[in-house]
Amino acid sequence: MYVGTLSFDLLLGDVRSLKEKRSVVRPIVAELHRKYAVSVAEVGDQDLHRRATIGVAAVSGDAGHLTELLDRCERLVAARPEVDLLSVRRRFHGDHDD
Repeated sequence: MYVGTLSFDLLLGDVRSLKEKRSVVRPIVAELHRKYAVSVAEVGDQDLHRRATIGVAAVSGDAGHLTELLDRCERLVAARPEVDLLSVRRRFHGDHDD
């Protein structure tokens, strides 16, 4: 069994309120969940209206499949024109980890 996680640090474009922030972040979270069947949520910077941290987690029996899935998730977020992807943190855990 392999578990992979991504943490996206995002800078939001022309957002002036937390309500506007939600209108940018929610569609990204929903699309990742719908398109790739991953667990995804806004996990940080909830009180800042121009920053967001989105976390993604997935489990697979195949390391190659999991790597490909996480790559697709990263490309989707990076391609969104309404956000700037500042950084991505990727973690990968396999059966050999204690």
